[in-house]
Amino acid sequence: MSSACDDFRKFLHARRLKYTGEREAILQTVEQFQRPFEVEELLLELRRLNLRVSRATVYRTLRHLVGAGLVNQLFFGAGKQSYYDFLGGGRGHNYVVDVETGMILPFTSPELTALCERIAKRLGYHVVGHRFQILGRRKEPSGPAPTEK
Repeated sequence: MSSACDDFRKFLHARRLKYTGEREAILQTVEQFQRPFEVEELLLELRRLNLRVSRATVYRTLRHLVGAGLVNQLFFGAGKQSYYDFLGGGRGHNYVVDVETGMILPFTSPELTALCERIAKRLGYHVVGHRFQILGRRKEPSGPAPTEK
């Protein structure tokens, strides 16, 4: 069992809520996403795994995961569509958001991570995570969309 499962179990127990098999399956599926995802994507993945979980249970569980600090709810650009992102694994959460298409490109940047750590240290904090968004439009297309390196 992952430490996220342990943390989630403790969070639910403190609120006198049950840690069910459905909630565990949702958390484990969320952990597998390596990028922000929409609820519909999560539902499709759960069904692909032959896990029959109601839409209401998924929404409630995501709300609890956000409350437990294991998942972040995100709103990119001007859209009202929410996305979710698992906060575990010690990675930064950096995205380029195409304001015309809504495409979200996660990226990693050791330089940005180091900058966040320097700023936090200067202000007397220890970094436990960060999120950075760049909103942009693609320049004139000169080939396929870039991929993360």
